[in-house]
Amino acid sequence: MRTTWKRVVCVLLPNKQHLECTVGVRARGREVMNSVLKQLGLTDLQVFALSVVRDNEYLFLDLDQKLSKYFDARWKSGSVTVPFILFLRVLFYVENGRIISNTKVRQLYYTELRQKVLQSQSHHQEASFFLLAASALQAEVGDLEPTQRSDEEEEEKKPYFLPEDYFPSWMIKRRGRDFLLRNCPTLHSELRGVSHSRAMLSFIKEANELQDVAVSFYRMRQEKKTLRSSILFGVAVQGVHIYQEVEGKLCLLFNFSWTDIDRLTFKGRSFEISAVGSLCLPKLQYYTHSAFQSKHILRHLTDTHRFHMDTRQAVGFIQQLEDMHACRLYNEAYICDNPALEQTLQSNCLTLSKEEEEEEDEGSTLDVEQCLDESEEVFVDDPAEVSWLADLFYGTSVDGALVLPASRSHWAV
Repeated sequence: MRTTWKRVVCVLLPNKQHLECTVGVRARGREVMNSVLKQLGLTDLQVFALSVVRDNEYLFLDLDQKLSKYFDARWKSGSVTVPFILFLRVLFYVENGRIISNTKVRQLYYTELRQKVLQSQSHHQEASFFLLAASALQAEVGDLEPTQRSDEEEEEKKPYFLPEDYFPSWMIKRRGRDFLLRNCPTLHSELRGVSHSRAMLSFIKEANELQDVAVSFYRMRQEKKTLRSSILFGVAVQGVHIYQEVEGKLCLLFNFSWTDIDRLTFKGRSFEISAVGSLCLPKLQYYTHSAFQSKHILRHLTDTHRFHMDTRQAVGFIQQLEDMHACRLYNEAYICDNPALEQTLQSNCLTLSKEEEEEEDEGSTLDVEQCLDESEEVFVDDPAEVSWLADLFYGTSVDGALVLPASRSHWAV
């Protein structure tokens, strides 16, 4: 009888919409993901994953695990009418928005970044918020039409945007609404003629400059018996950022690239990070909320490192072509959604819906080692001669697509 019980799972999207999925009581995360993909009309979400709130933090689901592991005892009880909540959130942040080949997925990615920018506490990066607001306005409103008004008419006209929709609350308090309404349109007008897609890509790139946006944070304790979790452990595409929260402000303690990390070890709630010898740093030890959380943070770390390895060559090629494009054809619009790029990136194992690693028991020690130097690459090929990227930027008719060598994970668990 129990096997016939059904549960309703509500998946909240970054754009504030929601999807409902009905699954069996013994369902696994993959069933929900497949339902989400079907309802969105997609085959792959690329950089997104399902997450659940545990201990007031988002944890990304292992799709091969039963959903009962992520919800309370109500999941296994008989009659339940209230839906269970999951979130579709960014698992991998990207250095360049063109890595996200599907326009619908890229729009969702942009939407989540928009919300994170409004919540950002990067008080020392004020200039970036003006650039981000201008790009967002260009993407969402389009060209700001020039007007011929007297000063009195200019003061009386109704503003075409609300500062609350484009700036963090602390910045509105610091600068005042009138200041933002008066100065932001000037930057917006400078983007006249920039397409929706290009403005969105510009926003994604600029958002990476903020210290607390393109990163997933986990709270940890400095000492085992300490009640307050003052350490923020950030997972980013290029490495790990460790902050300490002091009087509501984030103070950067350590900024590790993947090549800086020699070893990561989880044992129960204890987490240790060892830097390579050349940095001459002592072993760092922090404490998570639970072994369950430790295990999922480890998975997030290894998956993010693998994503970085799989995409870094494509990111390098795209950056070189952007530089060439800026020099040669700066007046032309970019071609932003190309099937050839999607096919190429998919060939590099960027599909998130297939996770192959098996988790260890919660009580076991989880060791992660980096065993290959990740030094800067020198590209042998001229980017202009790479077929799929040439087609992406210049609309050239080419035969076949470049298949990048699939990178294997260089972290052993």
